[in-house]
Amino acid sequence: MREALVAAAFELFLERGFEQTTIDDIVSLAGVGRRSFFRYFPAKEDVVFPDHERSLAEMTEFLESGSGDEDPVRHACDAARLVLQMYAEQPSFSVQRYRLTRKVPGLRAYELSVVWRYEHTLAHYLRGRFADRADGALRADVIAAAVVSAHNHALRTWLRSGGESDWVTEVDAAMAFVTGTWSDRPADAGAAGEADPDDVVVLVASRRAPLWRMVQGIESALGESRQVPQES
Repeated sequence: MREALVAAAFELFLERGFEQTTIDDIVSLAGVGRRSFFRYFPAKEDVVFPDHERSLAEMTEFLESGSGDEDPVRHACDAARLVLQMYAEQPSFSVQRYRLTRKVPGLRAYELSVVWRYEHTLAHYLRGRFADRADGALRADVIAAAVVSAHNHALRTWLRSGGESDWVTEVDAAMAFVTGTWSDRPADAGAAGEADPDDVVVLVASRRAPLWRMVQGIESALGESRQVPQES
């Protein structure tokens, strides 16, 4: 019933336009009564975003499932990935909704209210994780906004491609930017391009030692056998 109502609504929205389509039109095409519509959707706008309640519940459950030892910024980013995955499960529908929402100011406003609920959920989780910090509340709100902004950037890039681009690559790059900026825990050396600790050479030398001697010591530590001309 729910899917039938969504399908009927979008068929009419694309044919007539959102404002020109009434709830009576939708239930008539779906072959159900008005009571059935309101059993699933409080208003006509809700039929455009039928999956966000489920997605929000999944995000909340995921955030609460953490052990408490994980990096909170990365955990928040992983929660945001669930939302983009929800869009990617129905690429045609997601692209249609994106194009419809761009045309209808009322739907854009509704979408912003949905985005705010995601951001509020992330901020609530992060406030709990940063409760022992003096700047905990500020940090939580700023990071939550950053996660949502990065997610939306990846989502819009994918939607503008018609659902053809690699959404996994898009969201991974966006979330890596957030964690690289805000996480207190450094990324793995291989992933972040940082130097391997085994590649770090520490040279202890006398201040009076000639430069050639220092260079020779470094090359020796690196396993090189080049001859270094000695000062005469």
